[in-house]
Amino acid sequence: MFAVLKTKVKAIIQDTSLDSTEKMQSICDTLQNGVSYYDWVGFYFKNGDKRELKLGPYTGEPTDHTIIPFGKGICGQVAESNQNFVVPDVQAQDNYIACSITVKSEIVVPLFKNGENIGQIDIDSNTPDPFTEEDERFLEYVNAQVAQIL
Repeated sequence: MFAVLKTKVKAIIQDTSLDSTEKMQSICDTLQNGVSYYDWVGFYFKNGDKRELKLGPYTGEPTDHTIIPFGKGICGQVAESNQNFVVPDVQAQDNYIACSITVKSEIVVPLFKNGENIGQIDIDSNTPDPFTEEDERFLEYVNAQVAQIL
């Protein structure tokens, strides 16, 4: 599954008819459609010089969380730690921002450009504990591809 998705992501990145925002939107759509347990897929990016993240392209249910302060929630923690964060059970997390009552688990992988954490990909799942190391490696690949167009 991930091998096929990698090929699709690479093709999106190389599509000269799309701008970077359209490419990221297409990647979100492709991932949500391609992985049964990816129920919400989106990118957050550092908001200028502020210590906050701003929502970028995403697919899934609309969210009120368009700005997330560093340190708050899973995304805000990844903005500070620069580390992948896999949450098998969001109910067990103290510092969790609920986007939807249907969300059971989450994975957030930082996006680096020239060694700097400039954003992240965030995936919510309505399935408990579905994420594996394979998801982490795949999302690291996706972010490395996206970094090339930013």
